[in-house]
Amino acid sequence: MAGAPGPGRDDDLRLADSLRAGDVIALTEVYDTYAPFLYDYCHGLLRDRVEAAGALRNVVIAAREHIDRLTEPDRLRGWLYAVARKECMRRRDSPNRHTGQEAPEADDDLTDEQLARREERRLLAHSALAALNGRQREAIDLSVRHELDEVDLAGVFGMPLEETLALVERAREDLAEALHAALIAQNHWKACPSVSALTEAWPLSPQASTSLVRHVASCPVCGERETPPLPADRLLSVLPIAAIPADLRLDVLTAATAEDRAGNRRAIAAWTEPFDEYGWPLPYEPSPGRAREREPRRRGPLVGAVAVAIGAAALFVGAMSWLGGDGGTNAAATGPGAPGSRAPSSGGAEPTPTDPSPTVGSPSPTKSPSKSPSKSPSKTPSKTPTTKAPPPPPDTDTPRPPRPGDLSVQGCDMRGRDFCLIRITAVGGPVSWRVTGTSGPVQAGGAGHLGAGETRGVPVSRDEPTICLGGQTGYVSFSSGDSASASYFC
Repeated sequence: MAGAPGPGRDDDLRLADSLRAGDVIALTEVYDTYAPFLYDYCHGLLRDRVEAAGALRNVVIAAREHIDRLTEPDRLRGWLYAVARKECMRRRDSPNRHTGQEAPEADDDLTDEQLARREERRLLAHSALAALNGRQREAIDLSVRHELDEVDLAGVFGMPLEETLALVERAREDLAEALHAALIAQNHWKACPSVSALTEAWPLSPQASTSLVRHVASCPVCGERETPPLPADRLLSVLPIAAIPADLRLDVLTAATAEDRAGNRRAIAAWTEPFDEYGWPLPYEPSPGRAREREPRRRGPLVGAVAVAIGAAALFVGAMSWLGGDGGTNAAATGPGAPGSRAPSSGGAEPTPTDPSPTVGSPSPTKSPSKSPSKSPSKTPSKTPTTKAPPPPPDTDTPRPPRPGDLSVQGCDMRGRDFCLIRITAVGGPVSWRVTGTSGPVQAGGAGHLGAGETRGVPVSRDEPTICLGGQTGYVSFSSGDSASASYFC
């Protein structure tokens, strides 16, 4: 990750040569060097710790089986990411994939104050990344956090180098604009009614972030605002990193070397094929039969579909999945979700060697708003009339609307800043909320709807009185009748 020492080209070349020579110890070194980063990337694409563990296992196996194909061994690291992406796309395409168990976040030895500051920066990152599309977020994640260059990215995405250069440049430009707009929303939302209306909840949704960028570009008031520079590496450094299970190492290395699993390794290796003339795996495509089944749903070349989650507030929409894409990675941006329990040492069920082709599903996180039916739409009801059975009696048990929940509110402390975020959570069901007023030297506003269990941050700014000595506390009231405090020191 950015800020962590990564292997250089010399390490790539040495490890690739050792793998080609069949050195089992080199395989162990490859795992120790690359596995934590590859696991985090796979988790961002798959949003499940069991699937990410299985994907990593298959990447290590495929690397050992196909290392002779790589014509540029000094690019081993980027090549491993290409193998990982293809394996993740294959898994995303399966209706039998494991879901719902996100990995815990890698531990950081931070104080409470440092954690609060990181959370604030993380929400800012999610709000900025929300304005980017899925491919842009994945490109930013791979180039900034995983430190791959454009040549590696071209191999990972299976794109011409010229298109990759344009993608990265545009992604960085769009991120800079979105970050500028997010900083204005964070620090100057009171100065412009339009910004205030767009930022009723924090972090920003993709729609709100995109609208905010357009507004800032055209607003004479916001356009004059200057914001402090924040490089992309510093912005993304606060994003959560999925913690690789400690017991996964033995499982992966055993699967990659045990004599009784040779047949399974050949099947796994087949999933990575075909390769291009440089030995890089071509982007994942469904089998011909599956492609025909999927055809009505496809809206463009499959190579254009991409994962990656920084997702927002479900932080696109889970702590580890900001890469989750427009509708679903890195990277992947959100307020951190509750960490799951540790992944089992098996790293997911062993694949069946006799069925290397994927099953139905779409690897693209950007689904069309109008889904095509699974059957052909050309069928009409013009069939020969037949005797129909009498209709069943009406069901007297009509479905009940979801039970409304309660709003839980949690106060905040500005800790020397000009604002803080009051946390609101829907408990026991959905909740519609609205700020009904404030008391004391604070300002706040906003309204919206929360699904059951969903949390949002309501920004509160300080309104310093003429005479201000010591600590100040204000209160924000909500339509539920609850109120929360916001404190600062002057």
